[in-house]
Amino acid sequence: VQLQASGGGLVTAGGSLRLSCAASGRTFRNNGMGWFRQAPGKEREFVAGISWSSTTYFADSLKGRFTLSRDNAKNTVYLQMNSLKPEDTAVYYCAASRTSYSSHDPTGYNYWGQGTQVTVSS
Repeated sequence: VQLQASGGGLVTAGGSLRLSCAASGRTFRNNGMGWFRQAPGKEREFVAGISWSSTTYFADSLKGRFTLSRDNAKNTVYLQMNSLKPEDTAVYYCAASRTSYSSHDPTGYNYWGQGTQVTVSS
């Protein structure tokens, strides 16, 4: 089982990126999925999550800028990030939940992708 995160890169403030998380090895259509991020010297923090039924949840500070969707036919989730700020710079990780719902708690996930770097310049 593998989660492959992609789509990161360097963008100027105000720009947009779309991250993808493609799963292989099994289907995750019945699992919640989540995105976390970790900036240098900081703890990993919850970014967004999506349930099996596509209900989405976002960190309060990100509401209105990020959207999350899933395509079960492609076993892929997408994190659309708009109006990016320098403080959004981090490695972004996708993860598959142990249940049908996402969680703010990283321990609620049992599969993790390798991370993709997002750098936002001012």
